[in-house]
Amino acid sequence: MTPETVLDRAAIEARLPHREPFLFLDRAWMEPSVPPGDAPSATLSAEWRVPESADFFRGHYPGNPLTPGVILCEHALQAAAVLLCERGAKFGATHDVPVLARIEKAKFRRVVRPGETLTTRVVLVESVGPASFLEAKTSVGGEPVLELRCVLSRAQRKGGA
Repeated sequence: MTPETVLDRAAIEARLPHREPFLFLDRAWMEPSVPPGDAPSATLSAEWRVPESADFFRGHYPGNPLTPGVILCEHALQAAAVLLCERGAKFGATHDVPVLARIEKAKFRRVVRPGETLTTRVVLVESVGPASFLEAKTSVGGEPVLELRCVLSRAQRKGGA
């Protein structure tokens, strides 16, 4: 994918095994490369508009709906998995699946309401074997929402392959 290429929902589904109601990305794009030594090797941005009709709002503070922190983290982790796909990882129905090996330093800065659009920037810091170390920052309208560091790894699909 070139920096100008934007992945839509169908292209994201071609890269990840996630599906409704647990796919939290609407579009994604690679950030332009920076000369080696000046910045991390790969950066991806992604967006997701939190649907007003999301089922988790029925029970997560009825009358005062807030997007659960775990859903915000999952959004960032899915963006990280797409970044790994763009770096050569194969996920999906016949390939490995991305799994969370570690999450740390998650900081939540503001609540996210139904209808707001999350923008996440994920940076690949390092890869060691099947493990990839990443950092993510999520915002709404430029206001910080979430920062986290994580490790994603590749795991075999159930049944091999």
